[in-house]
Amino acid sequence: MKICFAPADVPLARRIQTAVVLQWVFSFLALAPTCIILFILLLFTRFWLISVLYAIWWYIDWDTPSHGGRKVPFLRRMRIWEYMRDYFPIKLVKTADLDPRKNYVLGFHPHGILVAGAFTNFCTEATGFSKLFPGLRSHLLMLPLWFRAPFFRDYIMSAGLVPSDKESASYLLRRKGGGNAVVIAVGGAPEALDAHPGDYTVHLANKKGFIKLAIEHGADLVPMYSFGENTVFDQVENPRGTWLRYIQERMQHIMGISLPLFHARGVFQYSFGLMPYRKPINTVVGRPIPVDKNEKPTAEELDVFHQRYMDELSCLFEEHKGNYGVAEDAHLLFQ
Repeated sequence: MKICFAPADVPLARRIQTAVVLQWVFSFLALAPTCIILFILLLFTRFWLISVLYAIWWYIDWDTPSHGGRKVPFLRRMRIWEYMRDYFPIKLVKTADLDPRKNYVLGFHPHGILVAGAFTNFCTEATGFSKLFPGLRSHLLMLPLWFRAPFFRDYIMSAGLVPSDKESASYLLRRKGGGNAVVIAVGGAPEALDAHPGDYTVHLANKKGFIKLAIEHGADLVPMYSFGENTVFDQVENPRGTWLRYIQERMQHIMGISLPLFHARGVFQYSFGLMPYRKPINTVVGRPIPVDKNEKPTAEELDVFHQRYMDELSCLFEEHKGNYGVAEDAHLLFQ
């Protein structure tokens, strides 16, 4: 394989973009286990008191992730996230106003490998979420497993991340006065296994939990499609029925996280590595679907709103795909 190295005269801004994205990739792939190892190792050094004091704080602060987290606006507005935005680049596209007096459940599709679009759009202010949707506060849901990692939990909470369980989402949607936007990557970890360039598979056909959540709290549903999310990484081919896909699905069932074998480019060369490609991601936010509150929705009601949501997502995809290089004969495939 011929290795294509990066030129020596790369502008400083692009070097900074690469450095910022590198730390973001490291955060997703290795920071949690690094924090766990650090927490344990400190106990066997003269700095053992740090881990002991943190353990006490951790016990006191245990419920914070499920009670809205601890967002730090200053960190979300830091300049470094603008460099990450410009690396791809990433853009948030608004198609309709969202009333800040209401609460919303925003469905993010597709999951992609590392949900780069969701993180940049809803965990930072780099793409101007607060300006596009004034009065709304975004909270991206993440696997509860990661909130059990010491130190790392505080890092992800500062960006507005909360656990992806019903208790955490319900806490936000119960808040009086509205203005809360709960962002859910509906396809979750299993959808990451279908994150191949040119693949438009959406794991939604049997996903009704987020629909029920919205109805129980009277939160309007908002579909989103992130064009380009599946193009920033390549993934080893893993069609259903192969031994690789079987192992990945079994591990996902046991561990709760999927392990796609992905690759893209490196830091100093463009031929291989775990850095994402510099390809645009355009996250289009669709029109809200009005939802009346019903604390005990019937199966028929769930089916009606679920079908309406899928129809709206399909319309959103068809309406905007031509703007982002998607072939005319490409359509969403619901799994």
